[in-house]
Formats: sequence, structure tokens, C-alpha cells
Amino acid sequence: MTDFRYREQAAREISRAGGGPGEADWDLIIEKGDRLKTIGDLVRRLGIKVLGFEATLPYESYEGLSKYRVGLRPFRGCVERIREVKDREEIRLLKEAVRRAEGAFLDIKGHIRQGQREKAVALRLEERLKKRGCNHLPFDIIVASGPNSAMPHARASDRKLLCGDLVVVDWGGEAEGYCSDMTRTFLMRGGDLSKKREIYRHVLKANRAAVAAVIPGAESRVVDDAARDVIKRAGFGESFGHGTGHGVGLEVHEFPRVTWTRSEPVAEGMVFTIEPGIYLKDLGGVRIEDMVLVKSKGAELMTRLPRELEII
Repeated sequence: MTDFRYREQAAREISRAGGGPGEADWDLIIEKGDRLKTIGDLVRRLGIKVLGFEATLPYESYEGLSKYRVGLRPFRGCVERIREVKDREEIRLLKEAVRRAEGAFLDIKGHIRQGQREKAVALRLEERLKKRGCNHLPFDIIVASGPNSAMPHARASDRKLLCGDLVVVDWGGEAEGYCSDMTRTFLMRGGDLSKKREIYRHVLKANRAAVAAVIPGAESRVVDDAARDVIKRAGFGESFGHGTGHGVGLEVHEFPRVTWTRSEPVAEGMVFTIEPGIYLKDLGGVRIEDMVLVKSKGAELMTRLPRELEII
């Protein structure tokens, strides 16, 4: 069921989905102005007694469905759980999304230099992503320098990159609806860089420890612990407040969650990020984010850009 705008697209997608021998064809219903009324008419015509809905449905829609005297049952994560493990074609598209993102970044890397504004770097990167085939960006590109880099989800601003700055670049690509997500942190030359080098070293060690902990059957919390323990032992535990990773697929944030607050078994075919970080007010922040594919013997790094500290 859809509206006039998507009639042709829906017909094509139904045709591609197809069906096995003996399976009924799909019915394509074009709603005319009132989606809830169209659903209500179907409920009555088909004699539906209980109607399932995604638990994230807006309350206003739930209230509208309640008028049709049908039992309403919420479903949580049923489609999302199916999407946790990727098939061969999905993995191919995810790798293509990574390839496009990394290629675009290498195209503009030379523009990450002192005097450039965060927004200018982000805009160049966005342009190259689209020229390399990304139809849309999975999220707004983060270019955060100096004190801005201490904010994990900073927005690119008009601030100029200055000597001694840590510069965090977080971006992603897209291929036929599938996303990629990666982060690299750079250091601008100038001044005393010893503390910044130190926190980079700890984050890189945490990244490697988490990647090494990715084994089918392991709990996702164990992967988070591997990164978090490195940073805690270095004395920066309070400066790493987000989870170590998240699934990536049709959405840039999906199951599984790699965090200390929940745990689930890691399974072959899952794709998720490993992104430990340390964020220090005034000094700046470091995050190193890679995408991994879970294989029978451990993690395959999907992102290939160097992770060693680069001073520009």
C-alpha cells in the first residue's frame, strides 16, 4: 500500500521481489489521501482481528488505528533483527559504500591543512562522495577541530584549523541504499603535541583490542569491554562515554549495539563499527572508527585507510 507518488516504483519493486511457484501475487493498493482510513477499510474487508504495528509508530497514528475496533499488537525489532546478519549481496554493497567513502576522502585529504575552515572541508568531501556515486549521505559529515573535537557529535563550523589542533573527520558513503561509517583523527603541526599523541596512542590500542575481540559467539559487551578496559587503564575512562560500536546496513545505526549497557551474541555475517574515543575539554578529542565484518575466525576490517597517527 502506498500513494500515487510511488505507484510506479512500488510496482517495479514488487516485480523484482517476485514469488515462488504457487505463491499469490502481491496486491498493490493506492491510497487516496487518508492512509489510516485505507488501512481501516482493509481491516474490515479482510476480517482482521489483530493488527500488528511497529512499536515506534507515532502516537497520533496509533490513536487513529484504535478507532477501527481492531486489536493492536506492537512488534519490536522483528525486521531489524533479520537485518543484523548480512547476506553476500548486502556485504558487497557495504564494501562498495566503504570504497566510495574512502576514495572521496583521499580526493580531498590535501585540503585538510591550517587555515581551512571545518565547513569548507566538509563541503568538499560531500561533493566528492556524490561524484563517486553516493546518492545521499548517511549522516551530516563531522569535521571538528581543536576544542570542537572534544564533542563526539560536533557539527562542522566556520572555525579555522589551527596549528596544534586535533581534527576529527567522521563521514560515510552509500551504495544502493547501504551505508558506510568511518572516522579518522589528524594532528596539525605546531606547539607541544605530547598529550595529544598520548591519547591517540591509547585510542588506537583500544581500537585494535576491540577488533581482536570480535569472534562469532562472543558477547558484544566483551568487544566493548576490550576497548573500554584499555582506555580505563590509561586513566581516561571518564572521557569515553559512548558505546564502542553499532551495526551498519540500510541505516547507519542499527543492530547490533556494541556497548556496556546491553549484550548479544556476535554472529558471522554481522557488520558493525569499532569506534573508541577519548574526549578532553579544551584539549580536544580522538576517535578512530572502522567497520568490521564478522567471519568464521574473527573480524575482517572493511575500512582500509591507515590508522596510525598522521601529523599534517
